Amino acid sequence: MHTIYNLSIHLASFGLRIVALFNKKMKLFVNGRKDVFEILEQKISSEDKTIWFHCASLGEFEQGVPIMEAIKKQRPDHKIVVSFFSPSGFEVKKNTPLADVVVYLPMDIRANAKKFLAAVHPTMALFVKYEFWPNYLFELQKKNVPTYLVSGVFRKDQIFFKSYGGFMRKALQSFDHFFLQDENSEELLKNIGFSNVTVSGDTRFDRVSHQIEMDNTLKFAEDFKGNSLCIVCGSTWPEDEVVLLNYINAAPENVKFIIAPHKIEADKISEFTKKIVKKTVLHSNKDEVNISDYDVLIIDCIGLLSKLYSYADVAYVGGAMGSTGLHNILEPATFGVPIVIGKNYGEFPEAIRLRDLAGLFSIKNASECSETLNKLVENKDFRTKTGMISGHFVNKNTGATAKIMRHIAQ
Repeated sequence: MHTIYNLSIHLASFGLRIVALFNKKMKLFVNGRKDVFEILEQKISSEDKTIWFHCASLGEFEQGVPIMEAIKKQRPDHKIVVSFFSPSGFEVKKNTPLADVVVYLPMDIRANAKKFLAAVHPTMALFVKYEFWPNYLFELQKKNVPTYLVSGVFRKDQIFFKSYGGFMRKALQSFDHFFLQDENSEELLKNIGFSNVTVSGDTRFDRVSHQIEMDNTLKFAEDFKGNSLCIVCGSTWPEDEVVLLNYINAAPENVKFIIAPHKIEADKISEFTKKIVKKTVLHSNKDEVNISDYDVLIIDCIGLLSKLYSYADVAYVGGAMGSTGLHNILEPATFGVPIVIGKNYGEFPEAIRLRDLAGLFSIKNASECSETLNKLVENKDFRTKTGMISGHFVNKNTGATAKIMRHIAQ
């Protein structure tokens, strides 16, 4: 099985190079890996002590942040090395001050794994949430490097729990300990013989809980909102904008919208803006107008969303209307904001839990979106109560980082 896996990775690598000739994102994916080993050689000496974090993309990096911060305090003599699989994570966080080295993870070929780990020579490795690369894991095990999964989530449809999943189950044996988000994941692992498991929770709760203690002031957002009620639509995709459009165009005069698309693509933003009948302004043009005169503000830059949620009376979080994956609902929840999402959220346990508590609402189409937003806008008591549920949900579930650090500090 290992031979078949290695062959498939080699074939995938070749195929991705072909696709990269025609796809901008895939070009970043392929080209970004070309100089990984040169970067490691330049930034890590044989005398350095390092700790390696692997994150699939941006969301997993955010989950890893509280642990990175804690480890930097606990082990200031270690360099933090962060690897990403996806360009959407690497391109945004390649200059993060939290890490000493940020690189793409070379494809999971045995030779790459050996060369990567020889260059990084970590004293500890932490994989965030998921992504299980067997060659890297087997090499870590050979080198006796303590290896942990943090904020892990498992689902019964994964290969580990299938009759033919023996090879991947063997890869899981490389982990010294699994720190999981929920009891369901714990039960799945125990059913296949793993007892080195702790339900520690999701480190994102710790991450977002710190946001409310920070200075979240954005003068342009204050001026835009004024005394109006504000709906912040974060990390939206075209599928989300389709269901939001009718309500935006028909909303009462006292309701304003801040829309932060997940992808900043000028042509798609322009196309969406043309469909909005309300007065609309781009963030990039905010200094050229009296922003308080506008009803819709579209954020055509990155890095502001976590602060913008502090201005929300209601939040719509994108990603779940299509197949791209629900974005972070905890960022608005920490500010005590009721949350609306799309229909495809079954793989996101925090959304399921918050929905069960009635702090989150899932909609299937434009009609349900308008109905839900209308109720939240028109009924202040309902909106306030729902928001309190969201805020309490975050407060109640902090502490995962401390549980993890108590274990790995031993």
